[in-house]
Amino acid sequence: FFQKTLTAIKNWFTLFGWSKGQNPISVPYSLRRDVCKVQMTSSQETGFKHNLGKDTKTVYDMVFHLSGQLLPGVTSSKSLPLDPVERILQLHWQHSTLLAFLKSQGAYLPHVMPEFLLEPDDYKKWIKVQTALKVADGKNSDILSDKHLVILEDGIFETMSKRAWTDVLLQIYKVFVLTRVSSHNITDQLSLESVQKMPRIKSEPLSSNIYSPYERTILTWLNKHYEKNRKIVWKDCQKGGVPPMRWIVNFDRDLLDGLVLAAQLAAYCPYLIATHFVRMYTNPKSDEQFLHNCLILVNAMHAVSLAIDIKV
Repeated sequence: FFQKTLTAIKNWFTLFGWSKGQNPISVPYSLRRDVCKVQMTSSQETGFKHNLGKDTKTVYDMVFHLSGQLLPGVTSSKSLPLDPVERILQLHWQHSTLLAFLKSQGAYLPHVMPEFLLEPDDYKKWIKVQTALKVADGKNSDILSDKHLVILEDGIFETMSKRAWTDVLLQIYKVFVLTRVSSHNITDQLSLESVQKMPRIKSEPLSSNIYSPYERTILTWLNKHYEKNRKIVWKDCQKGGVPPMRWIVNFDRDLLDGLVLAAQLAAYCPYLIATHFVRMYTNPKSDEQFLHNCLILVNAMHAVSLAIDIKV
């Protein structure tokens, strides 16, 4: 389950997370690595700046593209300090700032600590720095001596880091992308007589402990288009009659047979009905019929250049 979630996240952020087109990412490797565009390099006791390239895209570029806001005090063009200890402290501060910014926008990340977003070697250095500070200041500072320091083994840290970055990306999607869903047309969508007969999906925040109001708005949109178009799309169906009315209440089981998504696509691209959708099974029973429908749906998406890397 986690691997499927991770694959979906990588695909979406690769395609839509950046300005000026696609940017392949790997979770957590490229996100941990690309934290600045300029790197300070030591040479004969003098530091000079090494430009990592204008095409280097950092997680801060992603956040700016999706939110339109800059992190306070953090810019991707700023170089990290040359001193190893200062560099670790700067990186940790940047990750702390990122997490604080996301939480201020409504992200739920109480389990993600800034050090989990570091690279493994940097994490070890961070632990050393914090341990040294504890030893040095433990006698004089109750705050430092009582500070909880999570020390993880290499393998466990890698698992924790991957999970942390996965959750950060999911929360970025939740607070900056999902919240763009507008409900101002819901009243118009529900004016259809056929849709009025269906049970309502409540949009109140506390009416579901699974879906947010934005996700329930999308479910309403799916119900509206399916009910409006099912008799139009499949009136001349070659493999069954008009599919029955259904109440779409989730994003997994109710979409498995491809019919609901086909109805959405037909609403915007009606010319796909005759070339693709009339060949779908409207009452699929077997795995082969489900696969057949989804093959047609994905082919239809490719026909209109909707190439978002969805597998059948």
